[in-house]
Amino acid sequence: MNKNFKLEQELEEFVKDLCVDLFGIADISKIKDEIKISAKVMKDLNRAIVLGMRVSSVILEEIETHPTRLYFHHYRTLNAGLDQTALKLSNLLQKKGYQAVPMPASQILDWQKQSAHLSHKKLGYLAGLGWIGRNNLLVNEVLGSQFRLVSILTNAPLNAGAPLKKDCGKCVRCIAVCPAKAIKNDPADFDHQACFAKLKEFQQQKFVDQYICGICVKTCKGRVSDL
Repeated sequence: MNKNFKLEQELEEFVKDLCVDLFGIADISKIKDEIKISAKVMKDLNRAIVLGMRVSSVILEEIETHPTRLYFHHYRTLNAGLDQTALKLSNLLQKKGYQAVPMPASQILDWQKQSAHLSHKKLGYLAGLGWIGRNNLLVNEVLGSQFRLVSILTNAPLNAGAPLKKDCGKCVRCIAVCPAKAIKNDPADFDHQACFAKLKEFQQQKFVDQYICGICVKTCKGRVSDL
């Protein structure tokens, strides 16, 4: 058995025991300049392990015209769980002699631009976990967009996945429900400013204490590329 493949299997089994639903490996060697940490740290880190945990479909069902307090708590709990899981996997990698940097599941550096240290969804796309949908989120064939992501940067010699040659097909459910009218037929036309304005409105109306929505997440349930 290939030594790298054996390591990948061990890592995947480790996180599955921690209730992780998605596991993928991305080659980040060509996008290091997009990751907002020092070049010194990034020097030898050419792989990212991307982990995903599903969002409760029952909690999403409560969302109608705005995010709910229950969804807000669930959102934060998922992020905390992902951060803890990334930390544990990073510790395992370090014990094996590799470098590992667990990146925050949700730490926004610029809300206006909706940017963070890195894009977990882009790494998930590169790892083959899904495609970038019309809703500007990563869409998985099975889970849709109903999951949260975290990434661990590492120098471990892991075999990277590849982007899927799939898209949302004829599915436009998210366009119909978006309260900001930010979602367009072409994913490249997603209106970030309109989305952010609606997130601010939800926060100002005290529905939640963070810029989140969940409406398009609720409607994106996967297996839509052939619709």
